[in-house]
Amino acid sequence: MNKLIIFHIIGWILNFEAGFMVLPLIVAAIYKEQSGFAFLIAIGLCLLFGIPMSLIKPTSSHFYAKEGFITVALGWIVLSLFGALPFFISREIPSYIDALFEIVSGFTTTGSSILSDVEALSYCMLFWRSFSHWIGGMGVLVFILSILPLAGGENIHFMRAESPGPSVEKLVPRIKTSSKMLYTIYFGMTLLMILLLLLGKMPLFDTLTLTFGTAGTGGFSVKNSGLADYTYYQQTVITIFMFLFGVNFNFYYLILLRKFKAAFKSEEVRWYFLIFSGAILLVSLNTGGFKGFFSSIHHAAFQVSSIMTTTGYSTLDYNQWPTFSKTILVLLMFIGACAGSTGGGIKVSRIVILFKSIGKELSYLLHKRSIKVLKFEGKKIQHETMRSINTYFVTYTFIFIASLLIISLDNFDFTSTFTAIAATINNVGPGLEAVGPTGNFGGFSDLSTLVMTFDMLIGRLEIFPILLLFTPDTWKK
Repeated sequence: MNKLIIFHIIGWILNFEAGFMVLPLIVAAIYKEQSGFAFLIAIGLCLLFGIPMSLIKPTSSHFYAKEGFITVALGWIVLSLFGALPFFISREIPSYIDALFEIVSGFTTTGSSILSDVEALSYCMLFWRSFSHWIGGMGVLVFILSILPLAGGENIHFMRAESPGPSVEKLVPRIKTSSKMLYTIYFGMTLLMILLLLLGKMPLFDTLTLTFGTAGTGGFSVKNSGLADYTYYQQTVITIFMFLFGVNFNFYYLILLRKFKAAFKSEEVRWYFLIFSGAILLVSLNTGGFKGFFSSIHHAAFQVSSIMTTTGYSTLDYNQWPTFSKTILVLLMFIGACAGSTGGGIKVSRIVILFKSIGKELSYLLHKRSIKVLKFEGKKIQHETMRSINTYFVTYTFIFIASLLIISLDNFDFTSTFTAIAATINNVGPGLEAVGPTGNFGGFSDLSTLVMTFDMLIGRLEIFPILLLFTPDTWKK
């Protein structure tokens, strides 16, 4: 195993994190906040470890599957451990475990929070909290791949470990070029949303923080009321962009190349749109008698978009909705967005392939001699892909059940306990009841908080990169 290249890249992750922290430091200077000194200390610590590690000269620049997955897993853990420091050093979040939960929730674009009073945080902390969504949305390793001259080996393993979904394909032959294209699309959509919100007269600070949360499908708000106090225009812009950031970025790449037929031919995108539209219709009809049908459509579209893309923003307390509508939202937590997007969840592609697999099995029971080839996106589903998806579902279920059992020791009601795990492992943010849009995760014990922190990392990195760290064979030469 090429350990030196792992240390080298993690060193660069810390250097980049120090650079990212300059922005909230500037915000602290603008608002004249003393808590900005916490970022100075954190930047110093990042560079103290990052510079020496990044200066390590690997004997070989080649890295393969093992190095790729280990680097991604360790990179995200290190990123989070140092990213929590500003909250803890400033004492705005006195417990380091809580601070770690908050920043992991930010980087993994989950949006779950232990804070009962968000507005008590300083502007620079609110900015860092939301900016972490934007950093984690596309992936810090994807960003580094687009800049650093890392050559040789199976570089795509970085993207496969960090990009959500059952598989990752290169947009173009060179990984570095693919990474640059992804970030160009990401940055362009972010900038467009900022402009549209500013046109809607949203304050600049709110515009930046909410755009970071939407682009990364994270969901940290800067107000205790969530997004309830914003105008219908502003909420509608956010609804549209939550939906757009939940689409596979390959779709936008094909649009840019003017390959419209190939783009709209995507089976996953079509199913994503159908599930999205169907959920809005059902929730609107179920809640239509409360505030008028137009209002129901508006809020249903917002919440369906927020939950399905695992963003987690809210315009109202959907805990008060009928059970049918809340059940739909919980189901959407598990389905999630498209593979290759910034959204979380199991992913639409996996769900579609799973149902096709069930259909094939039923067909086989009726017609033993028939040979049915499963296809997805016009391509034959390989045995390796099916094996990977089945293994993912089994592992996902085991981790979900184990996590549920552990946090049930805190003796919350079942709905709160179940949706707390669903919200964290699927990187959604809010759940129902105590952890709903008007609640928070601050009432859980340190053990439960650590379990849910682990679940957020597991969910963001698609389980296996993190689990590999606990596999003895991983560390053998």
